[in-house]
Formats: sequence, structure tokens, C-alpha cells
Amino acid sequence: MSTSILKAGFLAARPKTLPAAIVPVWAGCVLAWKLSGHFNIALAVCTLGGAIAIQIATNFFNDAIDARKGADTDRRLGPTRVTAAGMMKPAAVMLLANGFLGIAIACGVVLYQARGWPIIAIGLPSLFLAYGYTGGPFPLAYRGMGELFVIGFFGLVAVTGTVFIQTGEWPREALLLGLQIGLLSAILISINNLRDREEDTLTGKRTLAVRFGPKFAVATIWLEVKFAVFVGLGWIALGQPALAIAGAPVFLIGLRISWGVLTFPPGPAFNRLLALGGVQLILFAAAFHFAAMMGH
Repeated sequence: MSTSILKAGFLAARPKTLPAAIVPVWAGCVLAWKLSGHFNIALAVCTLGGAIAIQIATNFFNDAIDARKGADTDRRLGPTRVTAAGMMKPAAVMLLANGFLGIAIACGVVLYQARGWPIIAIGLPSLFLAYGYTGGPFPLAYRGMGELFVIGFFGLVAVTGTVFIQTGEWPREALLLGLQIGLLSAILISINNLRDREEDTLTGKRTLAVRFGPKFAVATIWLEVKFAVFVGLGWIALGQPALAIAGAPVFLIGLRISWGVLTFPPGPAFNRLLALGGVQLILFAAAFHFAAMMGH
């Protein structure tokens, strides 16, 4: 395999988006250990492997489908999309996407053997939406539902599912953590959609930023940051006040992101804000891990 093909595959996998798959599993495993005192490394590895595989498959599908629909043009302000740039053929990108779905299914088989039918209830919609986010008869990203999808699947479903896999239970603490992580992950989508609003308007991609305009998009990012912080006060009500500390890096970095989208015009500068959003997500998980260990 040539170096150019490997480079194209690496670009299409979008490694900078992987924190959105890693953090829910990481934090979910920490919460499960905090609540139960137990941790199963084999189940954690399979959960993480499945989450990363689905994320990469989603990215490959997105790359190929957006190119086919004409949503990625030479006006693009974000990172290079390999199908639209002619670096890989659409069929090859779709094949790679299906290959990663196969990896996710293999991980899911192990998890099913451990926890039974709920894994199918979680896994089948996740596998379908890897494609259905941009493809199929009702592509969520083209209907302004990207943020809701991320909060639901990369937050609530991913975290509560991880905790269930580790403990066999569905504690309310997992819902709170899932909501926080979902909101933080949605910030990435919101920044991306605000940056690409002009291009998406021309290509018919009806994101929230396109439907309601840039002021609404900026307000959405501001609210996602603030809700992620203040929802964390729920840890006090749940008798886990130490876990509320995890909101500290969110508040600090979130201020910088909010200021950036208020003052920078949508453009390449937003790529730096996206990177900050990824750092924010990772630091939240690290702070949550630290707080759980200190309060254990």
C-alpha cells in the first residue's frame, strides 16, 4: 500500500475527532469503578474498540457521502476531505467504512456474550447511524439534528452503555455524566457547522447554523458550554460533590471558545477552536478521573 493511500486513509479517519469516542468510555469506566469498586479491563477494551471503530466508520461514510452530495467544495474552510480532493475513490472509502463496522461488530459479540440483549439494542442503532448520520433517506446532519445525535449517542447512550457493560446496571449517575459529555461533544459539531455555514447553505446542508443563522449558532455553543458546567452541580445532589470539580477545565476553556466564536469571523481560525474543544473534552475526562480517585 502506497504512502499516499495511507496518508489519505489517516486523513479520512479524522483522528482529531476520536476524543468524542474515547472520553465517554473512559469516563464511563471511571464512574462504574467509582460506584461498584470493580473494573473489567477486557470489557473496557472491547467497549473502547467498538466505540472508536464506529467513530472512524462514521467519518469514512461522511467523507464519501458528502463528496457524492457535493457538500464538500473548494470553498471548504476545514481539513481536507479525501474523496472530494480525489485522494481516494468513493468505493474505497465506503469499503473502509464497512470494514470498521465489522470491527465494531466483532467487539459487540464479546460484549453481547457478557451482557446479553441490551448490547443489541444499543449496537444496532449505533451501527446504522454511522451511515445514517449523513446517508440514507433521513440524514441527520442534513436535517439540523447533528447536535441532538451527538448528545444522544456520544453522550447518553455511550456513557450509560459503558457503565452497564461494567456493572450490569443503569444508575442515574450515568445519565448525568452522559449529558455532560454529550454537551461537550456537541460543541465540536456546533463549531464545525458555524464555520461551514456559507458552504452548507450553497450545498443544501440544513444544519442549525444554516436554518437559524450565525447568531443562533453562537448562542448554541455558549449554551452548550454553560449547561455542561452547571449540569455538573447535579453531582452534589447525587451525593458525589467531588465529581463536580470536573467542570473546572470546562468553564475555563469554554470561556475561551465562547469568546472565540463571538469575536472571530467563521473561517480557518475556527479550526483552532475545534482543537480547543477536543482538549476541553479530554481535560474534563482527566479531571473527572482525578476527582473520582480523590473522593473514593
